[in-house]
Amino acid sequence: MEGLLHGFASVLTPMNLSFAFIGCFLGTIVGVLPGIGPIGAMALLLGATYSLPVDTALIMFAGIYYGSMYGGSTTSILLKIPGESSSVVTVIDGHQMALKGRGGAALAIAAVGSFVAGTIGLVLLSLLAPHLAGAAVKFGPAEYFAIAVFGLVMLAQLSEQGLIKSMMMVGLGLLIGTIGIDQMSGYSRFTFGLIQLQSGMDFVALAMGLYGIAEMLHLAEQKITQTAEVKKVKMKDLLPTRTEAKRSVGPTLRASVLGFFVGLIPGPAAVISTFSSYILEKKLSKHPEEFGKGAPEGVAGPESANNAAAVGAFVPLLSLGIPFAPGTVLLLAAMLVHDVVPGPLLIRDNPDIFWGVIASMYIGNCILLILNLPLINLLTRLLRVPANLLMPIIIVLCIVGAFAVNNSVTEIIVMIVAGVAGYIFNKLDFPIAPLLLALVLGPMLESSFIGALMISHGSLAIFVTRPLSGTIFAITGLVIILPLIMKCIKKFNKGRKEAKITS
Repeated sequence: MEGLLHGFASVLTPMNLSFAFIGCFLGTIVGVLPGIGPIGAMALLLGATYSLPVDTALIMFAGIYYGSMYGGSTTSILLKIPGESSSVVTVIDGHQMALKGRGGAALAIAAVGSFVAGTIGLVLLSLLAPHLAGAAVKFGPAEYFAIAVFGLVMLAQLSEQGLIKSMMMVGLGLLIGTIGIDQMSGYSRFTFGLIQLQSGMDFVALAMGLYGIAEMLHLAEQKITQTAEVKKVKMKDLLPTRTEAKRSVGPTLRASVLGFFVGLIPGPAAVISTFSSYILEKKLSKHPEEFGKGAPEGVAGPESANNAAAVGAFVPLLSLGIPFAPGTVLLLAAMLVHDVVPGPLLIRDNPDIFWGVIASMYIGNCILLILNLPLINLLTRLLRVPANLLMPIIIVLCIVGAFAVNNSVTEIIVMIVAGVAGYIFNKLDFPIAPLLLALVLGPMLESSFIGALMISHGSLAIFVTRPLSGTIFAITGLVIILPLIMKCIKKFNKGRKEAKITS
């Protein structure tokens, strides 16, 4: 409690409160506008945070990250357009409620559910993160290497594009991460004689290219000229009926806890939590036949789950210094840009930052509740802005942001090349998130691997003989092997059925 109160004292300054509001507002807009996403928005703004204090920059980025979870529900319910991948499940029952004239009530259920879930998640974050950080002090290089490998494998395994494509992107990310001067030997690697590459590939330029420029190229290819038809929502329609409110309480509370703990798992936790919550609520509901036809539980559960998962993803980032979710990769990058290393020593060395970020999320949660309901009609009007006006603005922002990193044209070239590559990856259905996560975790993987070998005098046995690292590697092996075994069993059973039919 003392640390949390100290965090509130740090946040409750005019500057930090202003940037908390800016972050929440931008996050809401990003959630409303399909395609950009919180990762793209944070990548665009990463270069602009160099002049800000580190706590202010992180407060704004945190607001963008969980604010986008709020905004995505608005278009999902009113227009059947998921602003974010985590809002895809909300479309099922949310839009059906809107077609029945209960769109305002669905938005209110989503907003209040998100607020409750975010608050519960923050309480759990405040309780768990310091204890996990204290335990993580005992971790050695072998444990950190095992956790990083586990995170990469889980993200690849849970990716919609499949394990092979995801692991290929992980390999590419690790390869790009080795470009530059080797910290251990001092030799240049994969620079091809170019001095500009000796400092490595800049993460900001790559992220802006892979997300911002690639998305603009995709929009340009689609030649979008039509704008969405937006229906008005009256304030009096925002109040749910007593039955709707009663049916939303249980799903909100269950999804808050479920989503938070799913957020601790590496991978696209927000998406997984929404599907898990929807399936759970359908099984527990007394009216399962209403799901898909406008059940309030189908809105309250998924929307609560994705916000709780977003908060849960902060636990491994702040406690271990390892981003398990794609969005927290950018938050880690923002910390590293300001020479702040997250992990078990963050709470001891930088308590203002640790508790300040958590306290800002409590305040941001309240800001988002106040923002989302009154501004629904204004936010949905953003969808009327033609894509051909948005594209040049975003491209200019990308170029300025890339140049601001080191005041160098090299970053602009890197960004453009990454944008073309990202466009090709999207066309070929290769996921971008594993590449970025591998790029960030690559240096830590390498240093942890070398550190562990130095401790063991070159023996690889250290990774399996130490209890914690051995357990993590065993779980990682099961994550890889079990789906393959299940696939083989399904093929075998299918072959037996076909053989019986033919006989």
